[in-house]
Amino acid sequence: MKVLLLRELHRMTSRRIYIGAAVVIPLFLIGFMATIFGSGQMEHIPVGVVDADNTAASREVVRSVSAVPTFDVCRYYADDASARMAVQRKEIYGYLSIPTDFEADMVRGAGATLNYYYHYALLAVGGEVMSAFEQALLPVRMAPIVVEAVALGATEESIETFLLPMTSDDHALYNPSLNYSVYLALPIFYIMFQILVLLVTLYAVGTERKEGTGDAWLEAAEGNILCAVVGKLLPYTLLFIAEALLANVVFFRFVDIPFAGDMTLFALLSVLFVVATQSVAVLLYTLLPALSFVVSIVSMVGSLGATLSGLTFPLLAMSPIVQYAALLFPVRHFTVAMQQIVYFDGGFSSCYLSLAVLCLYLLIALLLLPRLKRTLIRRRYDTLD
Repeated sequence: MKVLLLRELHRMTSRRIYIGAAVVIPLFLIGFMATIFGSGQMEHIPVGVVDADNTAASREVVRSVSAVPTFDVCRYYADDASARMAVQRKEIYGYLSIPTDFEADMVRGAGATLNYYYHYALLAVGGEVMSAFEQALLPVRMAPIVVEAVALGATEESIETFLLPMTSDDHALYNPSLNYSVYLALPIFYIMFQILVLLVTLYAVGTERKEGTGDAWLEAAEGNILCAVVGKLLPYTLLFIAEALLANVVFFRFVDIPFAGDMTLFALLSVLFVVATQSVAVLLYTLLPALSFVVSIVSMVGSLGATLSGLTFPLLAMSPIVQYAALLFPVRHFTVAMQQIVYFDGGFSSCYLSLAVLCLYLLIALLLLPRLKRTLIRRRYDTLD
């Protein structure tokens, strides 16, 4: 085993691709995901205004919209057509349109209308812009009714009861500040991290056959394929585990992501996720021992992790076939267990099934190691290599 470890450490340190993919990029990802969301909320989203009325009332509406932290009213347009073109070019993400005679219609009680448009191809930004417009324009919408009711002698209490017969008391569970980093930073890091783990593991194993050094690898392990694989991957496993634990410390201690569960259990989950992801890489190469081809497969598997983890879209809303396919991906089981531990203070009993499935990936890879050994011994190089 010592010979194998020294051999692999020499390969790691002598090739810059290993240093970059296994050390530099993961550390960059930790820092990147810890800082990308800034304050954690969308602020200063560029929007525009089309003020065809240009009266005191319309300027008051524009000031109300400008006061919302979500918005940065950066452009004024002469008509709706030019504002719509700006939205399509993504120069702005929405605009408010104030029609001609807006103030006059308000005074006459003729049903003054305000229109706002937003770019909804980007769901997160579009939803935020829509919500901010509704919040900013709600007082403007209620103002004429309040003025008329006061003129008729109604009290403020009765007006409020009439306009808002029911009040809502909102409580955002597990993320009271509605901070994007709370529910995105950590899982997105692990989704991107798994791609690096898959590719580095695959490259470390696949280059032995591609470069014709498989015999020397097996000879160093005295023909024992289990020792050969463990000796080769152990340095990467320890390195990836250390990076995963470092990420946990950064996100939970410095980014201040709320954590309700057991840190030891989450550390165990992180370790099993790394091992399971490496097992998937070995498993795929064992079944498809053509490096360039399986790299494409691994890249696809890693890229699908964001969707099939259920992070960006609820898995239950997808088709049944996709729901069953998601069970084949380690990142799905990691996400389920992570949510139980981090958000719900779940113990081992709440996530043992996900932990067991992550262990199952390792077991399947171990059972197929004899096939990998036969592939190395035959030394039949696929033309795709």
